[in-house]
Amino acid sequence: MQEKEIIIVGNARSYHAIDWYRTIKNICNNKNVLLATDLIDSESYLKIVREDDRLIDLYNIDWLLFDRQTSAGNLWRNFIKFIFIPIQVVKINDIRKKYPKAIYHAHSMYYMLLCWLARIKFIGTPLGSEVLVRSDKSSVYRYFAIKSLMAASHILVDSENLKNKIYDLCGKKAIVIQNGIDVSAIKGLQTKNTKRSKVLSIRAIVPLYRIEAILEARDASKMKPSISFIYPFWADDYKRIIMSKLDPGDSDLGRLSRGQMYELLTSTALAISIPKSDSSPRSVYEAIFCGCCVAVTYNPWIENLPSCMRSRLYVVDIEDEEWLDKAYDFALSITKKPFKPSQMALDLFDQKKTMKKVVETFYEAKCDL
Repeated sequence: MQEKEIIIVGNARSYHAIDWYRTIKNICNNKNVLLATDLIDSESYLKIVREDDRLIDLYNIDWLLFDRQTSAGNLWRNFIKFIFIPIQVVKINDIRKKYPKAIYHAHSMYYMLLCWLARIKFIGTPLGSEVLVRSDKSSVYRYFAIKSLMAASHILVDSENLKNKIYDLCGKKAIVIQNGIDVSAIKGLQTKNTKRSKVLSIRAIVPLYRIEAILEARDASKMKPSISFIYPFWADDYKRIIMSKLDPGDSDLGRLSRGQMYELLTSTALAISIPKSDSSPRSVYEAIFCGCCVAVTYNPWIENLPSCMRSRLYVVDIEDEEWLDKAYDFALSITKKPFKPSQMALDLFDQKKTMKKVVETFYEAKCDL
């Protein structure tokens, strides 16, 4: 007889939350794993929920949101989420009554806040930007972030940078565990050596990720490579600026499924990720495991990578007008050799291995591995 359920509380539009939920569900052999959510498919987000996902409804706010992703829409969504906090807290308490022995894991600060206000015991995983950026921009946000962090029984994060910032904020020690990537799916795609030449931007089309700087570098480039763009989300106003600057050979591929993205990455020479700040970029790790070279701006997470992964990075100075040519030239050379992950890289980034640690250490369950 099952004694406890595992309930992931988060945004069902988020690949991170959905991947975490599905991985836990797949490897647990003695737990009922559920996802409690208030968001599924609004604002033109690709619906990634499947029929076999076991969802529990918080109050769904999709119907109240804009049809598209815009700056105004972001403000409106945050306002709606704020005014619905009391209702969502009631919903969480209703779930607690139905599943009194459940283990709760809140993904992102908003859901941690709901769990704190509902006074339930929970594990918390904040997003990097929530801690590294937003907590410094707003004293009100910082106050509630600290309250939510302090209320968590455990805080799981994906980088030392994030761990250190949380300690500076509230004196609480977080535990670093990588979200992991689907190594087995990537291996299944790498059946033959493909000559790589593509250049691919892999981050969201919002100002944080400096997509405009990529196009400016290409304008200054002698090689003038065509660039394809994939992105999990975007801001309409910023996206219009970017799309107006594309060359005829560029491709706007939009939001892809995980499998589609992996397939594209296995034929890409240079992936690009140059945000203003970063915590532990899963898409960069996925690109490396798919055999790409990745152009990145320096961030502390680089120092913690195994050498086999660091060797596929090209750290750029975006003030150097030739950074794109230099990175592309390096990529064409290094991607002639297939990427072979070390055992250390597999231990750190294979999601089955990383999630096994979470399940056995924090969920009090056994893994079917």
